[in-house]
Amino acid sequence: MTQIDNEVSMIRETARRFVRTRLVPLEQQIETDDDVSLDLLAQLRAEVAALGLYGFNLPESVGGPGLSAAAKLAILEELTYTSVPLSEVFGHLPLQLTQMDERQRADLLPGILAGQQTVTYALTEPNAGSDLSGLRTRAEKVEGGWLLNGSKHFISHAETADYIIVLAVTDPTASLKSKLTTFIVHRNSPGLVGMTRYRKMGWRGYHLNGFTLENCFVPDEDVLGAPHAGFLGMMRSINHDRLLSASRSLGLSSRAQTMACEYALERKAFGANLAQHQAVQFMVADNDVEIEAARELIRVAAEMIERDDSQAHVAACRAKLYASEMGCRVTDRVLQIFGGMGYMTELPVERFYRDARAFRIGEGTSEMQRIQIARAALAQAGGRHGV
Repeated sequence: MTQIDNEVSMIRETARRFVRTRLVPLEQQIETDDDVSLDLLAQLRAEVAALGLYGFNLPESVGGPGLSAAAKLAILEELTYTSVPLSEVFGHLPLQLTQMDERQRADLLPGILAGQQTVTYALTEPNAGSDLSGLRTRAEKVEGGWLLNGSKHFISHAETADYIIVLAVTDPTASLKSKLTTFIVHRNSPGLVGMTRYRKMGWRGYHLNGFTLENCFVPDEDVLGAPHAGFLGMMRSINHDRLLSASRSLGLSSRAQTMACEYALERKAFGANLAQHQAVQFMVADNDVEIEAARELIRVAAEMIERDDSQAHVAACRAKLYASEMGCRVTDRVLQIFGGMGYMTELPVERFYRDARAFRIGEGTSEMQRIQIARAALAQAGGRHGV
């Protein structure tokens, strides 16, 4: 084993130990309350930061650890073992932070990287999710800054985040690549109003919010990146976000599969362990193959992103599409293996089933992934045939 392999193994073991011993015991109470103490989350972030793992996905250029693709993947696989709200304490931070200028890095980054302040980004709107051309939030240039008007919804932790990275239209007549700008909106901004919290099917304790921007003034110093370059900045981070979503599906499915196998070896039906029944064996086998296929797609995408491969975006789409769809199939089979007990809230199986469904929607729907994959495949075929 090489030194790099040893380092990755140590990082994986550190993340695994923290997740299994510190986070998993907290899951059921958060699930019951559909909430989690902000003080507890701050404490957990501080503990992860002390381990050197907070903001693990960020490059060294902005104060991150600059980990290899293998190391980041190892952390992703371990943190996604636990529930969605608790996995957040590892700080998979928006890569838009790499666009900060020197002042923003000096003033904002220290608190964010220490886990003392939190940041989220606001993209989705009531009339625009995966379709960025439908964004209606506008930013009008005024003296000293910009006035933002519009609405955002389904935004992660907007009610508690210290900073919200908002994507808004600044040049309605331009092409999609040049019409959007990214802004840093502070939580206490007077024009940020009407904060709501949505009730959800799953992801309990992980809050999704909606809010309105009413003549919300953002000074020039809080523009993130160059004006009208918001689309390109967002695209730089979307591949990483899709890998996180794919990894969540993988982590959830792997945990569910392990529980199903253990249960099948213990539970008896018709005079034999469930594991001896061919119908159950088929479900276990299908789960195993799908989980490993998703793991390989995620690994390939991570490596392509790391080396800035021109086809990395397609690889990320493949991984996100397959893993999210796989998660629903695997958790459905696992619930079937558990039977009635799987449907009860005494076990986390029904939570896995509910949580898995959202991954087919967030970070680009399955349909959007298919469109991107198909366009790339058709373009490649057309190039070979001179079309």
